[in-house]
Amino acid sequence: MEEQRVTLVADSGSTKTDWALCCDGEIDTIVETEGINPVHQSQSEISAILSSARSMMPSPPQKVWFYGAGCRDDLLPTMRQLIGETFESEAEVGSDLLGAARSLCGHREGIACILGTGSNSCLYDGEKIVANVSPLGYILGDEGSGAALGRLFLRALLRGELPEEMVEGFGLNASQVIERVYRQPQANRFLASTSLYIRAHAREPRLREIIKQNFRDFFRHCIARYSRADLPVNAVGSIASAYEDELRETAEEEGFTIGTIVKKPLEGMVRFLRN
Repeated sequence: MEEQRVTLVADSGSTKTDWALCCDGEIDTIVETEGINPVHQSQSEISAILSSARSMMPSPPQKVWFYGAGCRDDLLPTMRQLIGETFESEAEVGSDLLGAARSLCGHREGIACILGTGSNSCLYDGEKIVANVSPLGYILGDEGSGAALGRLFLRALLRGELPEEMVEGFGLNASQVIERVYRQPQANRFLASTSLYIRAHAREPRLREIIKQNFRDFFRHCIARYSRADLPVNAVGSIASAYEDELRETAEEEGFTIGTIVKKPLEGMVRFLRN
């Protein structure tokens, strides 16, 4: 009987990591651990999380494919070594953006985007990223993201551009918002958290325009820079999924076509390896 090929695929963010153990290209087991980000964590912290993931596996993988936040080119060798030593297997490591591109586009050329708490995008040739417009983070950029949406929403809310009942329903006054944004840590997550309130009131005309403005900024300042309106724009992430209708509508208005939209990239990552 031919031995099964066992691979492990990981989709890792700063908050959590999803691991899919696959036998002959089919997902057998999915587990979740803490997030891994080599920019913010020490090697010992990363090793502890990797060991936790390995302890949950019913069988050891022959190869690990790890796509993660913070996996810059200069940190790839370290991550490969840590993963390889922990799982005692060959390891391939790439950025979360490369993972998203392979999940969304497979082996086809396309434009791939991450639209979650933050945002990012790339031009992808079917195997690798060939161009990337820097997202610049939530203070200078991150157009299309939950953080950028929250910034637009709170500005309109605190300047009296939204109905009074919406101001009262939100539950935070100007001084409380200023405290959360300027004085407490992880302001980007607070800004993005307003998406729950925005989604619940998205039929409000001014609020819907703010949602579309966020995507319009993303298409004009990021996607248009690739000069490839002939390619579909594909997106992964909570914001892309929650506001799919507005995303598709804005894309059409800006001269782009939306392809695949998914909330999580893990299944697509596995499919890329299988095909």
